Amino acid sequence: MNQSQQLHMTVYASLFAALTAAGAYLAIPMGPVPIVLQNLFVLLTGLLLGSRWGLASIGIYLLAGAIGLPVFAGGTGGIARIFGPTGGYLLSYLPAVYILGIIAEKGQKTGKPFVFDLIAMICACLIVYGIGVPWLKLMTGMDWAKAFSAGMLPFLPGDGLKIAAAVPIVKTLRPVISGKFLPADTADEYY
Repeated sequence: MNQSQQLHMTVYASLFAALTAAGAYLAIPMGPVPIVLQNLFVLLTGLLLGSRWGLASIGIYLLAGAIGLPVFAGGTGGIARIFGPTGGYLLSYLPAVYILGIIAEKGQKTGKPFVFDLIAMICACLIVYGIGVPWLKLMTGMDWAKAFSAGMLPFLPGDGLKIAAAVPIVKTLRPVISGKFLPADTADEYY
């Protein structure tokens, strides 16, 4: 990767960190875990930037929040949020975006990005819940049924919508970010 490409990817990583922060401001309080749009930007980060740059972007986002910038849900920040009831969800973004990026990269190499992207987004959601729900249970003392009903079940329909929204966004932006502009007549073949 030459210096120009590296600069472009650094800008994209910063942009997606900022978009993830902006998505956290769109929060609907629902008990201990709010509904947020930041998950959509985490999905887009992994799909569009890949594993390494996606990890860097989400790392920047979490670091900004940990040092106190108001980038977490509801315009909050600070290390206490990472160790609070929703901290597992925040920390889960790192492995989720990395695995998401790996699967998406594999899809690009096989020529079947749509199928791999769907699998990647489902895996990312499972990672977020797989870390977030037990963390929520541990930090709040809830039983498992309550943790699942408060930390996962109400969010599944929204995650389905976010995955559906990510598909056309990725179809449009991936050729731009990767630097491969597809002719209009082959754009549909891309997905």
